[in-house]
Amino acid sequence: MATSFCSSISMQAPFSATTTRFCLNKQATIFNNGKTNNLSFSLRRLMPARLAVSCAVKQETVEKVSEIVKKQLSLTDDQKVIAGTKFTELGADSLDTVEIVMGLEEEFGITMAEERAKEIATVQQAAELIEELVQEKTA
Repeated sequence: MATSFCSSISMQAPFSATTTRFCLNKQATIFNNGKTNNLSFSLRRLMPARLAVSCAVKQETVEKVSEIVKKQLSLTDDQKVIAGTKFTELGADSLDTVEIVMGLEEEFGITMAEERAKEIATVQQAAELIEELVQEKTA
């Protein structure tokens, strides 16, 4: 038995390329019954099952993307479009998404590769890609 107060624990099962990482703020106890492949964890506090992670992008970029999305989808001013909004939640189909990407390219003076553009599903993802491409362009 080992007790740890560390901020994270990483482990990899034998013969596996998958690494599991637990980030902790509380004490964790690891029990190993003499077998390297039979580990279980006893955590004092349950962790949330769903986490949201977002990168810091300029608020003005998110706002511009939101405005372009609203314009391309003919949304009313009272309909909220925020960083986490998915295009599909707004009723966008694949053609709408292509038009959104074209509008973003025109507004920001960039060109998105088709495979990267296909990965965009939210306003946040679009803003992150735009800032990355703008930064590459100016470098």
